[in-house]
Amino acid sequence: MKKLSKNLVSMLFLLVLLILILIGIYAFGIYHFKTHFYNNSTINGINVGEMTADQARYAIQNQMRKYTLTCKERNNVTDKITGDQIYLTYQDDGTVDKLLDDQDSRFWIFHITLGKKYHIPLGYTYDSSSIEDVMNKMNAFSAPDIQAPENAKIVDNGSDFTVSESVQGNTLNYEKTKAAIINAIENHKTEIDFEDLDLYEKPTENESSSDIQEKAADINKLLNINITYNLADQEFTINSSNIRDFLVEDDKEGYTLSKDKLAEWVKNMAYETDTYGLSRKFRTTSGKEIQLEGGGDYGWCIYQEETTNDLYNAILNGDSGQRDPIYLYSALDRGANDIGGTYVEICITKQEMWCYKDGTLIVDTPVITGNHSLGQDTPSGSVYAIDGKESNTTFPEAHNVKISYWLPFVDSCGIHDAYWRTEAQFENKNTYLTNGSNGCINTPKDAAAKIFDVMDVGYPVVVYYSEDQPVGPQPTSADASANVALSNQ
Repeated sequence: MKKLSKNLVSMLFLLVLLILILIGIYAFGIYHFKTHFYNNSTINGINVGEMTADQARYAIQNQMRKYTLTCKERNNVTDKITGDQIYLTYQDDGTVDKLLDDQDSRFWIFHITLGKKYHIPLGYTYDSSSIEDVMNKMNAFSAPDIQAPENAKIVDNGSDFTVSESVQGNTLNYEKTKAAIINAIENHKTEIDFEDLDLYEKPTENESSSDIQEKAADINKLLNINITYNLADQEFTINSSNIRDFLVEDDKEGYTLSKDKLAEWVKNMAYETDTYGLSRKFRTTSGKEIQLEGGGDYGWCIYQEETTNDLYNAILNGDSGQRDPIYLYSALDRGANDIGGTYVEICITKQEMWCYKDGTLIVDTPVITGNHSLGQDTPSGSVYAIDGKESNTTFPEAHNVKISYWLPFVDSCGIHDAYWRTEAQFENKNTYLTNGSNGCINTPKDAAAKIFDVMDVGYPVVVYYSEDQPVGPQPTSADASANVALSNQ
């Protein structure tokens, strides 16, 4: 019995010792976990088991520094932004201390293996001014193969105009991307996809756009244009062979008809065909060809601005066919010989005038031209257009003399009948030298009547001094403005 009692005492001692040890361990745990998180506890996935609040804060800061935002981009490119790059720093607001204070250490034994899982908002700061520096170093903004988006555009393939495909490119909208990165950082995201977030610049027009397809169709219609200016012995045409010369690429990915280029084309046509006021060859009644100087007011002159506008509108409206230029001044014949077959010819030295109708001579008459001795010579060496046509008129500046036929053609000079002139004066080829008119062409009445009947406003009057010297003495006297001079009797 004694032996049994000793064993029992030993066992009781051991049991009490074990209980005391367990109580001590439990008490130690209560004390320990007042300042330490339970084993395997996590805060937002960060293991803080067996850590004090300070250690937990340090672990959280450490994890913050390891933060990485992965940016997925086009063409399988990625960029990473790390916490260190943006100076990401944990800002403790007492939450960790509160978590630890709320941890009831009496129940530590129940969390000895599993710990506790905390999910809390973590305060942090970052240097927002560093975002742009980080972005500027990203492949998305610094790679050499960054390509801007390109709109679909109309291209000339040699036979017609087609629409090219648009190019998406890989250019990001800088401000939208910056906002997306800031949003991701502030929400502690670890990955964003630029494509999904619609951050790339886009073409404003693609190949399926009905607008650009219609523009291409409209331009192709221009290739069918065929407009011809048939100017007697010269022809000027705009058709598929040269219409491209008048099309220019614009800043809206298409082609437009250039009015400036059409103006150049019209200018060239005018240069090659205008005759107004220019020198020209003329075959006299005797059959001799002379060179008349420029300076007259007869001939063709294309109104370039209006002709350009008319041509421009015709092309845009698809008005093919033959057209005529719009003229500032017109002559009788559009051929190289714009004088045609109906005209008056005057030779100063011969004191003779001829009138042709449709190539047939109908008048050959002596005349008296401007008084050479007084400097009232009739202008010569050019072709002039008849400016007016009057019958039975009076010249107040010449003592109200009355005439039956009046055809002015240059300044105040003109062809008119002169009843005060004698037959002898007309027959004397030297009358004009000392007893000529003030510049007009004094003409026998019968001849003046026939010429008046044939000629009209705009018809040509060719005046030359002689066949060997087309340009003769020009008027120098101020009195040459008078319309008619009576003979000295």
